Amino acid sequence: MKAFLALTIISAASAYSVNKPAFVNAKNTAAISAALATTLIASPAFAGDVGAGEQVFSANCAACHAGGQNVIMPEKTLQKDALTQYLSGGMKEASVVTQVTNGKNAMPAFGGRLSDEDISNVASYVIDQAQGDKWDE
Repeated sequence: MKAFLALTIISAASAYSVNKPAFVNAKNTAAISAALATTLIASPAFAGDVGAGEQVFSANCAACHAGGQNVIMPEKTLQKDALTQYLSGGMKEASVVTQVTNGKNAMPAFGGRLSDEDISNVASYVIDQAQGDKWDE
């Protein structure tokens, strides 16, 4: 979807004729388009608010997952490697949303306790922390 959007934006932009700045020429137009497309495609798209997710995490998850750890099942932490290995669907926000909403094994379901927005926010926070190896900070 991101690739489609990037290509659509680039195609639409190239259809218009405008006075181009001096630094834009035929030689670097392709490089500029490629950089824009790469940025749009490679950037993570978090649906939730990481800052709000931190608050939800502190209030609801930290008792078992303080610092990204797991007091019930120590090998199943919130670290990047463990999320990739143990989280159904791999380390992505949608997988965290599913886990938090439905629970699994010793983890209770929070779908009835937290709003969809809170769950999305906490999923964004968990993925942000894991991707940046921030849990030990």
